[in-house]
Amino acid sequence: MLLQRLIEHADRLALAPAMYLRTPIRWLVDLDRRGRFLEWVPMEGSSWRHDRGQEWLAPHVLRTVKIKAKLLADRAEYALGIPRRADQTAPSKATARHAAFLRTVAHCAQVTREPTVQAVLTFLTQADPAHLSLPDGFEATHNVTFRVAGVLPIDLPSVRAYWATAATGDPAEREGALLGPDARECLGCGTRRPVLTRQPFKIKRIPGGQRAGLALSSAYHPAFESYGLKHSLTAPMCRECAERAAHAVNALIDGERTHLTVGPLTCLFWTRGVSTFSPVPFLAHPRVAQVRALLGGAGPGRAPARRPSNALYATALSAHGGRVVVREWIETTVREAKHHLARYFALQRLVGPDGRAAPPLKLATLVAGLSRDPAHAMAPQVPLSLLRLALQGGALPEELLYRAVTRNRLEQRVGRPRAAVIKMVLCSGACPEPEDTLRALQRQQPDPAYLCGRLLAVLEAIQRAAFPHAHTGVVDRFYGAASSAPAAVFGPLLSAAQHHLRKLGRERWPTNLLLRPGLQELQRQLPTYPRGLSVAQQGWFALGYYHQRVADRAAILARGEANQWAVAALESEAE
Repeated sequence: MLLQRLIEHADRLALAPAMYLRTPIRWLVDLDRRGRFLEWVPMEGSSWRHDRGQEWLAPHVLRTVKIKAKLLADRAEYALGIPRRADQTAPSKATARHAAFLRTVAHCAQVTREPTVQAVLTFLTQADPAHLSLPDGFEATHNVTFRVAGVLPIDLPSVRAYWATAATGDPAEREGALLGPDARECLGCGTRRPVLTRQPFKIKRIPGGQRAGLALSSAYHPAFESYGLKHSLTAPMCRECAERAAHAVNALIDGERTHLTVGPLTCLFWTRGVSTFSPVPFLAHPRVAQVRALLGGAGPGRAPARRPSNALYATALSAHGGRVVVREWIETTVREAKHHLARYFALQRLVGPDGRAAPPLKLATLVAGLSRDPAHAMAPQVPLSLLRLALQGGALPEELLYRAVTRNRLEQRVGRPRAAVIKMVLCSGACPEPEDTLRALQRQQPDPAYLCGRLLAVLEAIQRAAFPHAHTGVVDRFYGAASSAPAAVFGPLLSAAQHHLRKLGRERWPTNLLLRPGLQELQRQLPTYPRGLSVAQQGWFALGYYHQRVADRAAILARGEANQWAVAALESEAE
């Protein structure tokens, strides 16, 4: 299904000619009509790849280890026979590569009878390109092409038509098209046609992939070679469908509103018909006004209309060696996606560290707190789970809860992004109205784990008030134990808190009067402490701690000047 939808999307794109690809051209060899050399023309690019030249639609061919020349536009070692400096065997390689390039140009000149192609052939056969006076900065790895009397032969319709046939039609000139009785049914168009053993175009810009690009479909190990089918024959595609699918993927990756990169994943989004909606801005950089409009127009409490809607497609890709790994395929509608996106943002609504309403969180921020090294060690299933929730609804897996509480114990802190993920996991499957649940402190919530988290936040506030300049506190030393086995640590912590309150009674009695009632209230609600907490209960513990801490911070900031010591302490720990 993915391949068919990509090929359909290619119909809406301005595709390159068959077997042409945007290629950085660094130098033009300027010739007159008779094939006489005039000058070198440098081509400067406008992007970070400016040193490689200006991008141009040029003939393309899949090259592996065999010598295969492109038509009229190739590296200097092919086009001019100039060897690489660092390779000791370069002269012999350059000679063989240049001979292949010369044969390709000669055959094109014979078939097309184009005067400009004949002029290039004359230059290559009569002159000695290897002994040309090369311009400064010229490298054998630079791509060069030819211009004859102001015309680039690679732009001519007859040359493009020739290359579309020559690059794919002769089995001796390419790798493994199956013809005649060995033809197979193409997965893209569904017709019985010659298929490719290796797809000619690569997928670029996927994190962790090879710079040369990745194959969309390829089997590289006997374990993956179903029924003895090797390479791309496990997913047989004709040349036209393989080319169109690859161009569609690369075009989606190039679009700002059609792709999103999170950790090791590149997520692509597109619609069947023309649409102004894209989930990318909501997931990558959600704005308060946009999310508010989304919640108002397609809120989680409203069932989506049953009228026909534009289809929305999403896929998540990652890299493995030189191949693309399809991690996820989602097929929904724009209306359904808006409905589920509204629920996604409602689930993550949580008060900010200052106790006020906080802006929505982007997807990368939510997943970053669940990994030790988000840039290099993020598990693909983490962003995938949130992507499914955003576009398809359902519940988040408990694995995300486990990752969140584990990071809380290791880092001895609970930030808003992790607290939001915990809330999303707990509410996505159980609460009927998640947008109104657990957004802020729940004073009537009887869950013992939640109360234990609140109690730890109160004990932290008492210690911070008694010793505002202490480098390590209760949470720094005891969060892990308190969140997993409260009964083992709360006895000593409460005993120490009584000493801190007596100290405050002597030195800051108003502060003592503010903090003592909160501690006493929680002690009444918690006559006994749980001996151990499950993963879900540890999530409730984290939310209780976060809610209580935020509420205390908001109360202190509201009182302002009366508690400058507390304001300074809280601001020093601002998240």
